[in-house]
Amino acid sequence: MATKLAPKELAKQKDRLAPGHRLCAGCGAPIIVRQMLAAIDEPVVIANATGCLEVATSIYPYSSWRVPWMHNAFENAASTIAGVEAAYRSLVRQGKMEERNVKFIAFGGDGGTYDIGLQALSGAVERGHQMLYVCYDNGAYMNTGIQRSSATPLGADTTTSPAGKKIPGKQQNRKDLTAIMAAHNMPYVAQAAPSQWRDLMQKTRKAVNCGGAAFMNVLASCNRGWRHPTDTTIEITQLGVDTCYWPLYEVENGEWHLTYKPKDKRPIEEWIKLQGRFRHVFKPENRHLIDEMQEEIDRRWERLLKLCGEA
Repeated sequence: MATKLAPKELAKQKDRLAPGHRLCAGCGAPIIVRQMLAAIDEPVVIANATGCLEVATSIYPYSSWRVPWMHNAFENAASTIAGVEAAYRSLVRQGKMEERNVKFIAFGGDGGTYDIGLQALSGAVERGHQMLYVCYDNGAYMNTGIQRSSATPLGADTTTSPAGKKIPGKQQNRKDLTAIMAAHNMPYVAQAAPSQWRDLMQKTRKAVNCGGAAFMNVLASCNRGWRHPTDTTIEITQLGVDTCYWPLYEVENGEWHLTYKPKDKRPIEEWIKLQGRFRHVFKPENRHLIDEMQEEIDRRWERLLKLCGEA
């Protein structure tokens, strides 16, 4: 019987990601990893694309991982975990390994997922490997200096989209990667956030038990890149959900379901005003960016409601 998703029961489990890693205080990534791995009772094998999570949990000669784990380059975490999954199933078929219902998971940031690793991810999903790919989306290449990625929201100040006299931060809206993955017609796709921990853990269980390839996109606050206090991670994350910048939903075998609908949809201004990367958009000459952000969020939210039959 699966462990009950209740704090009292979950607290009895041994963390599969040990404390003492070098991830920043307030980082969303380890919160996400701990929640997701706590939701899985079965054995797991993990591949980890280059990025903050990989670098800060595997500083030689130490490792924070208490499960089989391997580091991959930015571009090939999905290929690696797909290969491991295929090898395991081959060994089981040959009688050389006992069937243990192992779950295969890859973690990558938005740089290694939206951009550099998208080809490997798309290929692994198209081949139908029984694996879960998790993108912890912090909205930039945080590990290498806070450069913009295709997950960076409109107007955000990064080192390669600097807010100044020439440009007012990033000039494009972020890519909708979750919808792109849903277009692969795979068994399970979901968007989640650590502030809604039970929703995240329930989706994790569905993903690893869907019988095929699964993808989850999880909002991961980065206090260094977003420029917010380290103790406001969960507050910031939930506000991203309540403004519908990051709606929570799942797509099961082509069926779209909204898993959280804010009672009072908050304006995007409430979310961005808490982050230093958007400080410049509140200047009179840049306030049009706030309107553009709100317009795009509203458009995507209305589309999602229709897809989920909620309109």
